[in-house]
Amino acid sequence: MEVDVVDPHAGQDPRRSSVGSSEFGVGSIALGHGMDSAPGSALGCRMAIRSRPMTTPVPGHATEVASRKVLVVDDEPAMVGVIGAILGAAGHRIVAAYDGLEALRRFREEDPDLVLLDLAMPGLDGAMVCREIRAISDAPIIVISGETDLAVTVELLEAGADDYLRKPFRGEELLARTRAVLRRARRTPQRGAWTLDRTRHEVRWRGAPLALTVTEFRLLSRLIARLGEVVESVDLLAFAWPGVPDPDPLWLKPHLARLRVKLSAAGATTPTAIRGVGYRLDEPDAGL
Repeated sequence: MEVDVVDPHAGQDPRRSSVGSSEFGVGSIALGHGMDSAPGSALGCRMAIRSRPMTTPVPGHATEVASRKVLVVDDEPAMVGVIGAILGAAGHRIVAAYDGLEALRRFREEDPDLVLLDLAMPGLDGAMVCREIRAISDAPIIVISGETDLAVTVELLEAGADDYLRKPFRGEELLARTRAVLRRARRTPQRGAWTLDRTRHEVRWRGAPLALTVTEFRLLSRLIARLGEVVESVDLLAFAWPGVPDPDPLWLKPHLARLRVKLSAAGATTPTAIRGVGYRLDEPDAGL
């Protein structure tokens, strides 16, 4: 299937609309939870769906980037549906958000591998959401918009976006850019003496891997991402227990206590509790 995606705001009333997956010819592909479903509502974007299949992938592309969790943010559910169909057909899991505040909430809950972010949204726009995400995470961000002003593109890249995809675009281009940013993201980030390898689900201190539980990995990776900063307890709770609506604050203390024991045994720096606020992981002293 080849899909040409056109800016839904071009000459149309940008009201919420939604379509079912069958309208994209993708059969039983799940477009992700959280999407509106309004059978019979007007299609908020125009698509040209051709019977010719998409170009056969270059050898190695299918396995070069494994299935990932992608947060798709757009105030047009129809556009979210189109993008979800394209990425879902490529094997990715889609998490949907329809405004900036919901995007930040879903990001904290789901910890996605990639963010596809619309620029023009009510409330928090794409540029503001991009800055908020970049302040707390190194997750790759692709901004999708019909904006043609070069100054806007530069501003978004300086705000932390990894790439910019202009509408209209083809499904093949979206997949190619997705593969590219995910390949770059696989390069293991290093923060001081810490190395965080999300693809291997591993944290290393001065090159030595640490034996961590899933929850300990989430807590430590969040602290490393904000190295030297105070991370609020509510933030740590959201990252350590994604999908849990109201995690108990009392869960943090025992998990962090066990994490401290492991870090101390490895000679690593340990999180410092900031009473009534959260925790901070400091840079190691020069002598360590």
